[in-house]
Amino acid sequence: MVFLDEAHIYVKAGDGGNGCVAFRREKYVPRGGPSGGDGGAGGDVIIESSPHLNTLLQFRYNPEFRAGRGHHGQGGNRHGADGDDCVITVPVGTIIYEEETSEQLFDFTQAGQRYLVGRGGRGGRGNARFATSTNRAPRKAEPGQPGQERRLRLELKLLADVGLVGFPNTGKSTLVSRVSAAHPKIADYPFTTLEPCLGVVRANEDESFVMADIPGLIEGAHQGHGLGTRFLRHIERTRLLLHLVDISATGRDPVRDFEVILRELDSFSPALREKPMTVVANKIDLLDLPARLEQLRAFCAAQQLPCLAISALTGAGLAPLIQHLAARLRLLPRAAPAGEQSVSGDKGLAKHSHSRSDCITRARRVRASALTQKAQKTRGFSP
Repeated sequence: MVFLDEAHIYVKAGDGGNGCVAFRREKYVPRGGPSGGDGGAGGDVIIESSPHLNTLLQFRYNPEFRAGRGHHGQGGNRHGADGDDCVITVPVGTIIYEEETSEQLFDFTQAGQRYLVGRGGRGGRGNARFATSTNRAPRKAEPGQPGQERRLRLELKLLADVGLVGFPNTGKSTLVSRVSAAHPKIADYPFTTLEPCLGVVRANEDESFVMADIPGLIEGAHQGHGLGTRFLRHIERTRLLLHLVDISATGRDPVRDFEVILRELDSFSPALREKPMTVVANKIDLLDLPARLEQLRAFCAAQQLPCLAISALTGAGLAPLIQHLAARLRLLPRAAPAGEQSVSGDKGLAKHSHSRSDCITRARRVRASALTQKAQKTRGFSP
């Protein structure tokens, strides 16, 4: 499946139905009267987070979403039916932005959250609603109001506890495949990983955490070199960064590699540079000069950063690494929820398909119509 983490969509809520101008004309009914019903309300456009999606690929081929329009009112005081709502599902971790202003509207951090991005238009009132003691035969009705329309930008940031960063070919994908059930692509050439990958790591029977593997960084990534820093957004939500450094006989300086990655993180977002970090020296099975590992450990000690040595290929040191990560995560707070389970795009009002306010509105409609008919029967009607 192709991974897509940004999409542009157009949403249009349903228009309200028009009110009806009608009069009661029935055989054996001497007193008629206005009997035009109200138009139905237009459907809303709602975005809902789903735990069963992990990409925004669906919006590449279907970028437009429209809710149903309300039906028009009819004679006999028959109100038009409300339009159907349009529910759009997105992965957890999606952020909604207004495309024109780049204003952030909502951030989905939990499954099942709903956000109203387009409110349907109100239905127009029929002529039965305008009958008075001085105007017993009104011949006017209201048109339905148009529904809201918007252009939105959706941005996906994966939710993970640990984010893997490092140069290409440092063994990030191999590490994820060894400590979790994920199967990222692994090869012996740079930039094997072209899209982020998530893996669930089990520390013990009652504890687990999510690890995110992103494409490798190189010097100048913030200027667009290599794959750039586009995928760094997926580790902005992580609680802990895991720097993987290659200490095998490759002719590279592990300390310099680590400093280059830190500069790239700081160029993308200073908040990433301030996240808790753990440095992992990988490929100790290919280490020919122990001084390379000691040099990296001395540098980490000066920076007050924990440093562990592993071999993702052979599995050496993986168990202590998992326990170390689990212990650090216990001390780090989780991200606070973004808000209520159901939030409206207008003034933060709760939105439900059968809310109490909707029931009250419908009851008032029926009661007003009944009172109008009763008044007409009492006063009589002569067109």
